Amino acid sequence: MATFELYRRSTIGMCLTETLDEMVSNGVLSPELAIQVLVQFDKSMTEALDSQVKSKVTIKGHLHTYRFCDNVWTFIVQDATFKYDEMQENVGQVKIVACDSKLLSQ
Repeated sequence: MATFELYRRSTIGMCLTETLDEMVSNGVLSPELAIQVLVQFDKSMTEALDSQVKSKVTIKGHLHTYRFCDNVWTFIVQDATFKYDEMQENVGQVKIVACDSKLLSQ
């Protein structure tokens, strides 16, 4: 299964990368094993989000920037409002990155 490396830039992905870098620097892990861990992280995040997340959210705001490159959409929304069930959250600016899930099964 192909995966995108999108989740490596999330908070948990960056923490994992920093930890793996430190372990490689200290000689605890080989660089090859660290790469295998990151690849498995990409696969696990993709599978978990696909199979375990069933929620839907509505986003409203001012679309500041959008681009489509290499089958990846990037949206920057300002003054965004996220609505989920009865909850609502306002955010000054949010970056949304979206990929075609059909590409993952190729």
